[in-house]
Amino acid sequence: MGRATSEYLSENNFIVYALSRDIKKLSDIKDKNIIPLEVDIKSQKSIDSAVELIITRHKRIDILINNAGFGLVSTVEDMVEDEMLEQYNVNVFGTLRVCKSVISIMRENNSGTIINISSFLGKIGLPLLTLYNSSKYAVEGITDSLRYELKDFNIRVHSILPGFFDTEFARSNLVANLQTFDKKSPYAKMVSNLAPVIVDQINNGNDAVEVAKKILEIINDENFVARVTVGDKAKKFIPMKKELSDEDFERRVREYYNL
Repeated sequence: MGRATSEYLSENNFIVYALSRDIKKLSDIKDKNIIPLEVDIKSQKSIDSAVELIITRHKRIDILINNAGFGLVSTVEDMVEDEMLEQYNVNVFGTLRVCKSVISIMRENNSGTIINISSFLGKIGLPLLTLYNSSKYAVEGITDSLRYELKDFNIRVHSILPGFFDTEFARSNLVANLQTFDKKSPYAKMVSNLAPVIVDQINNGNDAVEVAKKILEIINDENFVARVTVGDKAKKFIPMKKELSDEDFERRVREYYNL
């Protein structure tokens, strides 16, 4: 999603600083409007250095898109402390660190747009994804609170809740707990029913350019709604969640995923 968005915004005449923990993955980018920067979002110092470089060159940052994240696949029983902390360190604290570094610049310019890439799983729980789910619930809470906090400074804050998209997420950014995936695990039946289906739905999901197009819509519309869903699964499940009781919705999800 980050690459698709960078390329799409560049095509629409934006200067994009593409931040990545592994800049080698961006070595093929030849677009002069896309400037790769190696940044570790687990380090406030690393983020602040990148922001300082951008400000030195341009005196402003108009748009922040928080896109970095990964998903831990584990039961709560099996997860270990390091896995718990790492999930939140990237998905939640990483988002907060980048916001912290950029907000003062936007506030001084009295303008800005922050777009948090959340997930439809930030509104819907699924087994084996408790840490990922809850981290995205946190991103939704961050979005809600920042909308109040930054309104007086003409800074808009939005979230996008994608469904399953055909990106590198399932191939590179899903981390499995080995105990949970052990054939002798008491959760083995659930894992065998759910995990392959989720991976297949991600790998055969929507095109990431849909997210990029929605980001540009948000940028161009000062009256855009607080949050928006993108992708088939998000458009299916989020409205259903609103219409049904918690118990009825849970029953539907159990039936859909054979839980």
